[in-house]
Amino acid sequence: MTPRQWITVVVGIMTLSVSAATQTPAPVPEPAEWFQWRGPNRDGISTETGLLKDWPKGGPPQVWRAGGVGNGYSSFSTSGGRLYTLGARAGNEYVTALDRATGKKVWDYLNGRRFENDRGDGPRSTPTVEGDRLYVLGGSGDLTCLENATGKKIWSVNIIQKFGGRNPYWGYSESPLIVGDRLLVNAGGSRASIVAIAKADGATLWQQHSDEAGYSSPMLLRTGSLQQVVFFTGERTLAVDARDGRLLWSYNKAANGTANIATPIIRGTRVFVSSDYGTGAALLEVRAAGNIASATEVYFTREMRNHHASSVLVGDHIYGFSSSILTALKFDTGQMAWRDRSVGKGSLIFADERLILYSEDGVVGLAEASPTGYREHGRFTIPQQSGAPTWSHPIVAGGLLIIRDQDDVYAHDLRAR
Repeated sequence: MTPRQWITVVVGIMTLSVSAATQTPAPVPEPAEWFQWRGPNRDGISTETGLLKDWPKGGPPQVWRAGGVGNGYSSFSTSGGRLYTLGARAGNEYVTALDRATGKKVWDYLNGRRFENDRGDGPRSTPTVEGDRLYVLGGSGDLTCLENATGKKIWSVNIIQKFGGRNPYWGYSESPLIVGDRLLVNAGGSRASIVAIAKADGATLWQQHSDEAGYSSPMLLRTGSLQQVVFFTGERTLAVDARDGRLLWSYNKAANGTANIATPIIRGTRVFVSSDYGTGAALLEVRAAGNIASATEVYFTREMRNHHASSVLVGDHIYGFSSSILTALKFDTGQMAWRDRSVGKGSLIFADERLILYSEDGVVGLAEASPTGYREHGRFTIPQQSGAPTWSHPIVAGGLLIIRDQDDVYAHDLRAR
């Protein structure tokens, strides 16, 4: 090697070393925000990490407590440092935005009359955030689009008046699903049970079918170019083509005649649906070819009977409350792994290797998501003020656990130090 060649090699190595040392590392993606019902994928699973694996006695530290959101069972969505929910005060229902860091109210929007019921007044659904807009469905059927920065109304449609919908006994409870340029809603009207509404201006794009409205929220199942929207109506599980509402398939064995509430769980081409009142759960295999689809039963089991809460799918197992008992079930076979009374009947989500459990009696628990058995890693109890069951589902956002008891909202810091 000549001296000139040696210098060239050394300079090249130095240049590479400097380049490697000064190169900006690839950014770590931010966890997806909880911008809709049950989180970024509507499955009850948070993508946040760095959370406590064990809670101290008395639970993780409380950051703030806020009142004034009103009565109701609505959960929260979050985006851009704000929390969004619905609640009833006096004779009306409101959409409310809170500052996520402090719990201070940012704005209110009056969204129709108060829904009244023997199991608790007020709205039940959770807002959906997309871009600079917020989509909400009130307990009395007011479907509204707002500017999420200001709470200013862009459009509003009452689905009872517009589609001849019949509000189910315990009130409209589904949370809006966005598919492309439209919202899909189970309005429950004759020949207008499932409707598609333009998210830009509230115009009707199509209306189909005559099922009564259920209390469940729809899910999107993609098979090739076909977008199947899966609903659990008051009568059955069905899938429609998002483009025109055409019925693709239906299944009625997991439905009951009282209240179909749990959100379907979708993995690949499989759909899990469950209800209580002595009914049970089914796993369906969906097959599609072009614009044609069908569903066949893989199994039916009475070992998972979801009442007011939905299950979560972690790994190969589903974890959920079968009536009042926390149950682990193998997704593909329906085989039960274990049952435990845990914190008592409630709802649950999954975050950073743990199940976060919230009982209808205000008990909050942390447990492993493991098929080998129930192992708890802490619990605490909120000071229930309302006397109503705590049916509002918890969320995790920005390292905070947000839980609600009617008018009262609590934020607890889950971040490991």
